[in-house]
Amino acid sequence: MTHTASSSHPTETPSRAAARQDPAEAERPSSWLRGLRRFGYAGRDGGGGVLERLVPSFPAPTSRLWPTGGLGRFSGWAGPLLVTLLAGLLRFWHLGSPKAVIFDETYYAKDAWAIIHRGFEVNWAKNANDLILQRNGDVPIPHDASYVVHPPVGKYVIGIGEWLFGFDPFGWRFMTALLGTLCVLMVCRIGRRIFRSTFLGCLAGLLLAVDGLAFVMSRTALLDSVLVFFVLAAFGCLVVDRDRARERLAAALPVDENGLVRPDAHIAETFRFGWRPWRLLAGLCLGLAAATKWNGFVYVAAFALMTVLWDVGARRVAGARHPWMATYQWDLGWAFLSTVPVAIGTYVLSWLGWILSPDDGTGGYLRNWAVTAGKGGHFTWLPDWVRSLWHYEHEVWEFNTHLTSAHTYQSNPWSWIVDGRPVSYFYESPSPGTDGCPADAADKCAREVLALGTPLLWWAAAVALLFVLWRWFFRRDWRAGAILCGVAAGYLPWFQYQERTIFYFYAVVFAPFLCLAVAMMLGAIIGRPGSSERRRMAGAAGAGVLVLLIVWNFIYFWPIYTGTAIPIDSWRSRMWLDTWV
Repeated sequence: MTHTASSSHPTETPSRAAARQDPAEAERPSSWLRGLRRFGYAGRDGGGGVLERLVPSFPAPTSRLWPTGGLGRFSGWAGPLLVTLLAGLLRFWHLGSPKAVIFDETYYAKDAWAIIHRGFEVNWAKNANDLILQRNGDVPIPHDASYVVHPPVGKYVIGIGEWLFGFDPFGWRFMTALLGTLCVLMVCRIGRRIFRSTFLGCLAGLLLAVDGLAFVMSRTALLDSVLVFFVLAAFGCLVVDRDRARERLAAALPVDENGLVRPDAHIAETFRFGWRPWRLLAGLCLGLAAATKWNGFVYVAAFALMTVLWDVGARRVAGARHPWMATYQWDLGWAFLSTVPVAIGTYVLSWLGWILSPDDGTGGYLRNWAVTAGKGGHFTWLPDWVRSLWHYEHEVWEFNTHLTSAHTYQSNPWSWIVDGRPVSYFYESPSPGTDGCPADAADKCAREVLALGTPLLWWAAAVALLFVLWRWFFRRDWRAGAILCGVAAGYLPWFQYQERTIFYFYAVVFAPFLCLAVAMMLGAIIGRPGSSERRRMAGAAGAGVLVLLIVWNFIYFWPIYTGTAIPIDSWRSRMWLDTWV
C-alpha cells in the first residue's frame, strides 16, 4: 500500500486533507536525523500503509523454508505444539533424578509443603531433608513459624505438585517442569505474533527448549521458573492487547474510494479503546510475578510504560498530530488502573494464608507484631494485619538489599550474559560401578547439575542484543523495543546491587527474551520474504548452521544439566572456563 498527500474527497478542506496525510510523509526530519540514515535510521514508523502498520497481516503458510505438511491454517498451532512436546519430553525425562534435595530446594520444597498445609512457612529440623528422602515425605510438619524473604505464590505453585504427586523430588519439581514447558509454548506463540512468522516463533521456542539455564531451572524446585512463567504470560497478554486495540482503532479510521484505510487526526486523537481484558489479565499475571519474587514489581513498571508507549505509537500511525496528549487524556489512567492496582491487589491477596493465621503467636512469622511489639504509633487505625504485614515487608526489604554474606557461586551481573559464573546445584563423585558410573571407569565419575545457559546460545544472544538495540534505535522497530524491555527489566536492576550476594540463575527471567532476540537476528540473516532465492538460501544455511551448533551444544552439556554420571575427564572437558568449576 502507498500513501498520497491528496485527499480522495474533492470537497474536503485543506486542513482536513492535511489531517489525513501520513505523518511519516508530512514530517521533514531534522539534519541530525538525516545524518543517522547512514546507519539505517528509517524514521518513526517505517513504511507501509496505515492498516498494515497498525495490524500487520500474517503471511500465508509456505513450504519454502518451513514445510507445513498440508496443515495450512493449523500450522500456527501445530508447529508450536510440536516444539512444546519436545521441550516437555526433555524436562520430564527422569525428573526425580537426582533423588536429593539440591541447592535451594532445601528451602522452597519444604516451605511449599508447609504453606499448603499450614498457610505459612515453618521451621524444619536440621535433618529434615534426610528424613523426607528416607520416608518418602512421610514426616510431621512443624508448627513454629519461619522467617522467609520471598512472597508465597511460587511456593503455592510448587506445593500443588507436591499435593498431586507426593512430598518427593518428582513432586516438588513437577510444577516448575510444567511451567517451564508452557513457557516454550508461550514463546512460540508470542514470537509468531510479534514477528508474524510461525517459523521464527517456533525457532524462538526451540532455542528456549534447548537453553541449559531454562532447562535446569525447569527441573529444580526454585521460585525463578514460576517468576518466568508469570512474566512471560503478562508479556504475551500485552502483545495480544496491542493487536486487539490496534484492530479497533484501524476499524474506526476512514476508508477511501480505493478501499485503503486512511489516517485521520480527529479520530486518532479522540478514539477510546474501550474494554481491554487482556491488559487486566496482564496486570493479574504481573501481580502473581511480584508475589513470587519481588523483582516482579520491576516488570510491573516496565510493562506498564511499554504498553503506554504502544498506544502513543498507534495514535501516531493513525494520524494524531498530538499523540502524547491524546494518550495522556484517554489511555494513561486506564493503563495505570489495569496494571498497577491490579498487581498490588493480587500481591496482597497472595498473603491470605498468612493474614488468616492467628495473631496469638501460633500463626505466621510476625503475624502478631501489631498486637505485641508494634503497639502504638500513628497508624493504629489500620487493621492489625495490615500493620504486621507492612512491618514484615520492611524487614524483608532490609534483608534483600543488604545481603552481603559471601557465597561460592555468587557472581556479578556483568558476567551473566556470557555465562561467566554458573551455579552448581548438585555434585557427587561416585566410584566405578555405583550411581551410574561405568564399572570399567579408570577413575571416579562426576555427577553434576550445573545451572549454565547453553554457551553458544548465550554468546549469540550477546550479539543479538546489539542487533535488536540497533533495530530499536535506528529502525524504530517496536518488536526490538519490546524484547529489550523484557531483558532490561530483568537484568539492569541488579547492577544497583553489585555488592549484594546475587547469582547467575537470576538471569533466567529474561532468557525467553534473549531467545526472541536471537530468533529476530536469525530472521534478518535469512532475509526478507521478498529477497532473491539465492539470498534466502544462503541466509537460511548460515542461520541453520548456528541453530544446529546451539542444539549440539545443549546435547554436549546434557550430562551436566541432568546429573548424569560421566568419567571425570569427560566432566573436565566440559569445563570450558575456569570460572565454571
